[in-house]
Amino acid sequence: MPFVRISGTLLHYRLTGPEGAPPLVFVNSLGTDARIWDALIAAFSDRFRCLSYDKRGHGLSDAPEGDYTLDDHLNDLEGLLDELRLDEGTVIGVSIGGLIAQGLALRAPHRVAALVLCCTAPRMGDAAMWAARIETARSKGLESMADPVMERWFSPDFRRHRPDELAGWRNLFLHTNPLGYANTCATLRDTDLGADIAQIRAPTLIVAGDADLAAPVELVRNCTAIPGSRFEVLDGVGHIPSIEQPARLADLIQDFLKEADHG
Repeated sequence: MPFVRISGTLLHYRLTGPEGAPPLVFVNSLGTDARIWDALIAAFSDRFRCLSYDKRGHGLSDAPEGDYTLDDHLNDLEGLLDELRLDEGTVIGVSIGGLIAQGLALRAPHRVAALVLCCTAPRMGDAAMWAARIETARSKGLESMADPVMERWFSPDFRRHRPDELAGWRNLFLHTNPLGYANTCATLRDTDLGADIAQIRAPTLIVAGDADLAAPVELVRNCTAIPGSRFEVLDGVGHIPSIEQPARLADLIQDFLKEADHG
């Protein structure tokens, strides 16, 4: 199982696909790990070099003490790309993973051939909301918020008709380090890229789910400030389309990469 230490922080990652193929880099959401991308990676790993990883505070990666900043996450990702000698690639992020992807495109545009931003925005929520979430995670743990989180993550249809999968993803959430979760909420509390994303020049696909309660369609639409971006809404899909509808998401991404001449 591959691990690498970046500036003292241990990161767990998975790298599949042919060596030398164009890279796809997948960045996970709050309270999840790299496994949310498995079905999507299966659709691309025959012709792309696919990197997924557990961002700090999640999965098998370290959960350092103290609030995490966007720069912390960017340093981790750039260090990982350097370690694996991955050059310019398409960065695919969901929720805070999409925020990290935006940050990378701004800080290191030479690394980003294209962007796929799923259920994200340049600013997600407000400081008061994240402060309350941090307090709950630190004082009561994640069990106290698990059911409301599942309602925000998944569409009513998914919750009704796929109960075993729902239970499994709930377990994944509960296995997240509560302090790592809280420290990552601080990134969301403190990050607002709204004044900056018009500077992004990478071809960008923006995907929203019309049943997403964590990042509603109109919030995600704020990403269209990126010049020339393409905006798509998936019907009946919640906050993590790579879980609910991976085939539909894969089709959108494949079509986009062909248009952007990266597929």
